[in-house]
Amino acid sequence: MEGDEVMGEAQPAAGAKAATIEEKQYLLRFNADTQSHLHVMDTEVCMSSCPDKICTIFCPAEVYKWEEVRMHVGYEGCHECGSCRIGCPHQNIKWVYPKGGHGIVFRLG
Repeated sequence: MEGDEVMGEAQPAAGAKAATIEEKQYLLRFNADTQSHLHVMDTEVCMSSCPDKICTIFCPAEVYKWEEVRMHVGYEGCHECGSCRIGCPHQNIKWVYPKGGHGIVFRLG
């Protein structure tokens, strides 16, 4: 085993480089549904009340993209972390789990 084990968790070997978020995202697979499980409830709120479009910043999967006058939601790559549900300062994002059998699939190594 490479590295040391501390409290049941493997630790990187000395000198090992930590994986970047892009490298970690490569380990994900998605089984996307044909309908989104993420919904911006009122785009007018995004346009008039949220100048920073904070969801475009805190989403680790970069699901939310502001395009001129609307929010584009690329639900197919959602990591299902729920940060958008709790992070939107206007509670303007409806997040639910994808239908059974759909969504993110984690694979190891």
